[in-house]
Amino acid sequence: MQHVANLSASRAEPAPAAVAVEGVSHVYDGREGKVPALEDISMTVGAGRFVVIVGPSGCGKTSLLMMMAGLRRQTEGAILCAGRPILDPDPDRVGVVFQEASLFPWLTALDNIEFPLALRRAPREERRRRATEMLNLVGLQGFGARYPHELSGGMKQRVSIARGLVQDPPVLLMDEPFAALDEQTRMTMGHELLRIWSQTGKTVVFITHSLTEAVYLADEVLVMSARPGRIIDRILITLPRPRTYEMMATDVFGRLRDRIWQQIRKAA
Repeated sequence: MQHVANLSASRAEPAPAAVAVEGVSHVYDGREGKVPALEDISMTVGAGRFVVIVGPSGCGKTSLLMMMAGLRRQTEGAILCAGRPILDPDPDRVGVVFQEASLFPWLTALDNIEFPLALRRAPREERRRRATEMLNLVGLQGFGARYPHELSGGMKQRVSIARGLVQDPPVLLMDEPFAALDEQTRMTMGHELLRIWSQTGKTVVFITHSLTEAVYLADEVLVMSARPGRIIDRILITLPRPRTYEMMATDVFGRLRDRIWQQIRKAA
């Protein structure tokens, strides 16, 4: 019987990737004809991994992320989450944090966080409990009654992250969420994001133009070419976790950042 059990286990299907992009290409209709934006993108993101995508401006990073979110449809190929196609927005599987916090100015921080649950007509007690948990998770205890104009830029993005997490999706997509912040706040937010990620175990796909941010956050960095965007390098970041600011001054960190920069220079 033991032999049969082992044989059965060896034939078991492997767990699907959290995100799988299979041969994705995209062509826009431009004023002067067809404009290729993405070309034969394939990538897999394992559950719980933190993957960062970098590339020159206009290479299609955000377009790719929007396709992963089901907010835009690719011309060719497939995008799967947990083995099932993403064809439309599915907040049960995929949460999104955009570059701008885009909070409703007439709602408090807590009301902004629970808004996605209100859309789904979740019971009010459940909405408030879950939103409060997320507010605390992002370090904004005591700020739930504040309105967006009473919050700093970093605090607004924390609210945005909490809103992206409130429906508890296994995958979180982030499109340059710290781009508008000053350098000090940006570094603090990166450190806080890693804390949140380690506590929640989410799978994160993160877009940035900052090479330092990419190396500091990622398990793996994917480098895209200029349009039409293709993946031209995959760089494993083997720095130990938890990450520390002191790592940024090391030779290893510098070599990783330089490799990404050299690839982007060639790709631009």
